[in-house]
Amino acid sequence: MLKYIPQSSKLVLDVGCSSGAFGKLVKTKYACEVWGIEPDKKAANNAQQVLDKVYNTVFDESVDLEGKLFDCIIFNDVLEHIPDPFYTLEFCKKYLNKNGTLICSIPNIRYFDAMYHIIIQKDFKYVDAGIFDKTHLRFFTKKSILRMFTQVGYDVVNIEGINSIREINMKGYKNFKLLNRLLFDAIEDMEFLQFAIVARVAV
Repeated sequence: MLKYIPQSSKLVLDVGCSSGAFGKLVKTKYACEVWGIEPDKKAANNAQQVLDKVYNTVFDESVDLEGKLFDCIIFNDVLEHIPDPFYTLEFCKKYLNKNGTLICSIPNIRYFDAMYHIIIQKDFKYVDAGIFDKTHLRFFTKKSILRMFTQVGYDVVNIEGINSIREINMKGYKNFKLLNRLLFDAIEDMEFLQFAIVARVAV
């Protein structure tokens, strides 16, 4: 996700920063200041060791970000854990500067392996991580991601599939390619585990 962050970013907010590993990479690559928000106390304590400022809380009206406006706000696999991501995206506008950018990664429920489990195995089994993470409250497709951002008043500058099934399950990838060819590329979005989104507030 590093490549999607604007190089001009000087102040970055990483929402759901976990232990701060990604934020630390952002600081190193872009020589910028990175703040984090993390509801898990242990993870937040770890993040405080590597980020400039960390809030052990959730991202809502209860947080006080000292009136700061950020060049970039990051949600790496976070929005699907939030009860109302529409509210969260709207709330972001309060903390984005005029040319600020939202960077998000969001799991794709239409991922080929996920659809195999649902359609062929006739199951939707919650697990500890991945598409069927038991802590996921929302599920998205590429189309519904674009619709959500548009409805909340953002322009999606870029949306790209990341973590191809080719990199994760080569046998599954071969089956996917064959089926996609037979369906005239109608399921090409099912290749990716997640989508990366770059968005700005619509003018």
